Amino acid sequence: MQIISIIGLGLIGGSLAKALRNSGKQFEIKGFDKETVLEEAFNQKIIDSKINSPEEGLGSDVIFLCLPTDLSLEYFKKLAPQLKKGTIISDVCGVKGIFEDEWKKIVSAGFYVGGHPMTGKERGGIENSDPLLFENSLYLLSEKGNSFPGINQFTDLIKLLGSRIRFIDPYIHDKVIAYVSHLPQVLAVSLVNSLGNEKNDYLDFAAGGFRDMTRVASSDFEIWESIFRYNKNEIVSSIENLISRLKSVKDSISKSDINFLRKEFESSKKKRETIPSNIKGFLNPVYDVFIYAEDKPGSLFRMTEVLYKNSVNIKDIELLKIREGTGGTFRLSFETYESAEKAKKLLVNSGFRLA
Repeated sequence: MQIISIIGLGLIGGSLAKALRNSGKQFEIKGFDKETVLEEAFNQKIIDSKINSPEEGLGSDVIFLCLPTDLSLEYFKKLAPQLKKGTIISDVCGVKGIFEDEWKKIVSAGFYVGGHPMTGKERGGIENSDPLLFENSLYLLSEKGNSFPGINQFTDLIKLLGSRIRFIDPYIHDKVIAYVSHLPQVLAVSLVNSLGNEKNDYLDFAAGGFRDMTRVASSDFEIWESIFRYNKNEIVSSIENLISRLKSVKDSISKSDINFLRKEFESSKKKRETIPSNIKGFLNPVYDVFIYAEDKPGSLFRMTEVLYKNSVNIKDIELLKIREGTGGTFRLSFETYESAEKAKKLLVNSGFRLA
């Protein structure tokens, strides 16, 4: 799989091109988008060549459809019947069932593998694309394509992005994603818009918890318009379930039913804490170590230097909290349990402490 065509060079498509370019493998990457976007991608050497229409990508080994769902579906219907033998076409949309329905109607020499990278940013466009966008993220693939010839080469391609793969039935995908992705989006937008009383500057008092919870409320609507159209039944079902849950909580607060509320909190805490363990059976998990470091020049360098000199590779790093002049907590992620344990011992022995 040497020739890759990416139809749509926005946040996901642009990040995909950058990640493949930085992978160390030799790919010929072609891109299709508006001329201004193509020019930027070509000048930055994100792509090797510009194509003037999606049909010009038909000679590729892999075609990625990275446009909004309705446009991706439109081009899917045009391109899939024309695929050459062995070519794989894949999309990155948040709805999978509609593509599978269309694929069943199509006679093609190629193959379709539905994809959904569970990653993103609040802002779209190639200007916000990032070669590390997929790093450590979950990349869902349709299990309908699991038996296709060339699927192993395709999954190897996805792994080059830094993603962890899970195969899932496309129709179950739409039901699950309605709850874990589409519903949170609707909830975040509704929560922010609930602060609509202009007489009170509620947003002036919206601290970290509110800001973190509503992060996705800044998402571009263009991405979501077609998702609401093609996955409306599952999204409506998830909203109805949430409304029922909120009504129970509201009634309990009104009645001062503390026992019910306590059970809700305990249940939520228990479910929330099982999320990492639930995915370990399907994914290559990362193992986190939390380290406190003093707020002094060179602290981060010293931390990473210790691990570098002992050949311990950091998979991901994040500064969680910091108090200026005092110190902060870093989350270090490692690929294996053994690496994480080794890192703990090395850092503690070097004067750092676990947070």
